[in-house]
Amino acid sequence: MKLSRTVAYAVQATLHLAHANSSEPVPCSRLATEGQMPERFLLQILRNLVAHGILTSTRGVDGGYSLDRDPDEISLLDVIEAIDGPLVPNLPLGEGLPTESQLRLKEVISDITEESRRQLATIKLAHLLPEPATELVGEGVGH
Repeated sequence: MKLSRTVAYAVQATLHLAHANSSEPVPCSRLATEGQMPERFLLQILRNLVAHGILTSTRGVDGGYSLDRDPDEISLLDVIEAIDGPLVPNLPLGEGLPTESQLRLKEVISDITEESRRQLATIKLAHLLPEPATELVGEGVGH
């Protein structure tokens, strides 16, 4: 599966916002700088994510972007389809194959696409965040 640069930036930005877990919106300029993404391009992506209910935008001096839902409610499928549209089987076949072969191939590609959609829907942003560090308490550390 090949993801576009646009989708990669969208995933990166949403993960950054999920990781920040801040009550304050994060400006596009900061997301672009920290993610080494072109700001003007990222702004278009963020607007698209707002339009699809993944992000919320806040205007003003202290404005920026934040997740519209909890990271465990936003799937990779949500982000991918917000940018590239619905994940559908796309197999342009020429007329060179027998009809039965074309039908079987379309069925196989359709099954693979549906399985991909199911798997991407189960992967939430929260699953992709780093595990919080656990502190060693009472085990002689630092004593």
